[in-house]
Amino acid sequence: MNSEALVSISGLVVERDSRAICSVESLEVLSGQHWAVIGPNGSGKSTLLSVLSARLWPTEGQVSLLGERIGRTDLRALRGRLGLLSSTLARQLREQLVAHDVVVTGRDGALEPWWVTYDDADHIRADAMLAQLGMGSYRNRTLESMSEGERTTVLLARVLMAEPALLLLDEPASGLDLGARERLLGLLDAIALDPGTPRIMVSHHLEELPASTSHALVFKDGRIVAQGAASEVIASEVISEAFEVNVEVERHGHGRYVVRSKA
Repeated sequence: MNSEALVSISGLVVERDSRAICSVESLEVLSGQHWAVIGPNGSGKSTLLSVLSARLWPTEGQVSLLGERIGRTDLRALRGRLGLLSSTLARQLREQLVAHDVVVTGRDGALEPWWVTYDDADHIRADAMLAQLGMGSYRNRTLESMSEGERTTVLLARVLMAEPALLLLDEPASGLDLGARERLLGLLDAIALDPGTPRIMVSHHLEELPASTSHALVFKDGRIVAQGAASEVIASEVISEAFEVNVEVERHGHGRYVVRSKA
């Protein structure tokens, strides 16, 4: 494995009911890269992310995450080094938790603040993470009192609390209105300025990809149809084939994508 590789996959297969739902012949994600995983619903994107977050064991193949080989390492310790933002996490947290407690418990992935003892430095860092993402005034607000976009931003602060070596995002803009989506993507671009926080983000909407996206892979029917530099992979022909619709893809100078239907 490349000494800089954060992810290295060879011959990955995940099966359900004797059917391959996700196959990856090879994939390598290096430090400083920001990947998008794109494809239609049910194409294998979220399954791959479950493997990459050390929460799903592949049926076949070799997977190394942050230099640790799956099957030869403590998965609980490995998960602590991976920052996963997903709707599953959101559903696990009690609605009455306030933003500060949601974030501080991200240090070790606890779901309740009374599970672990936190020191002054932890509480200071949690408040700093909220402030950094523009949510400082929400410190004592409960999750149930927040909009979808506000919740997502607080959950992002929670993920960053643990200083992950790799950020994994499963459709983070899903359900957000235009303003909330743009604020979230701006935050992700700001985080990407730190080369120590590489990102793998699942999405099926190109408009939801941050401008900092450097690499991409495109799924169709459980297999990768293209992977590599985003400028080459996120192209009209590739996207049209994957989604089975005739579209034109443009990337504007500011780095964001626009998709238009072609007659």
